[in-house]
Amino acid sequence: MNALLVRDVMSTQVVTVAPDLGYKQIVDLLVEFGVSAVPVVDDERRVMGVVSEADLLHKVEFNGADVHARLFERRRQRLAKGKATGETAESLMTTPAITVAATATLAAAAQLMEHRNVKRLPVLDDRGNLVGIVSRRDVLRRYLRTDDAIRDDVIDSVLRGIMWIDPMEVDVAVADGHVTLTGTIDRRSSAEIAGRLIRGLDGVVGVTDDGLAWGFDDTTTRLSHTFDA
Repeated sequence: MNALLVRDVMSTQVVTVAPDLGYKQIVDLLVEFGVSAVPVVDDERRVMGVVSEADLLHKVEFNGADVHARLFERRRQRLAKGKATGETAESLMTTPAITVAATATLAAAAQLMEHRNVKRLPVLDDRGNLVGIVSRRDVLRRYLRTDDAIRDDVIDSVLRGIMWIDPMEVDVAVADGHVTLTGTIDRRSSAEIAGRLIRGLDGVVGVTDDGLAWGFDDTTTRLSHTFDA
């Protein structure tokens, strides 16, 4: 049961810019390659920041307006005005860059994108150097697995491989990524653990296990021992 990692789906062809690249050249690159943001890297491929369309639009937003910071102005407004006067990648970029490790799981990358409200993440190796970029679309690749592949993973990796459950005891059906389990196994705790493991498999969008029965409810026994102690 090998979960997909960021390195498995990331793009290694990354459009990057040097810190001294000019405003117009950055705009040209975004248009040419059809991307909405580019990492700013130094000579050793370390990510200094990211320049996005939003960073570039501040110059349009404040075109001809007074861009001098005011005493009680909000920090976001001051930063926006500062970028409106920027002419190079270093003065336009957002820093520090939000990055992800190549060895991170797709679930971790998705959570980071959601939490930080970004569409893509520069990917770093264990030395902190840029090795790729991962987008929301890349993260969704985990759901492109076929139902047959998911079913094989449930049976071979979870039931037989981890839980030591005879696949003959459990019927596994998969439709559009949704796994349905029916049958009878020995313990309730085993059914709960199996359900959690299956939900974590790549390609699984949901699990229905209310048709899975058990011979012995060992969860109530554990609670009783806890209270006795």
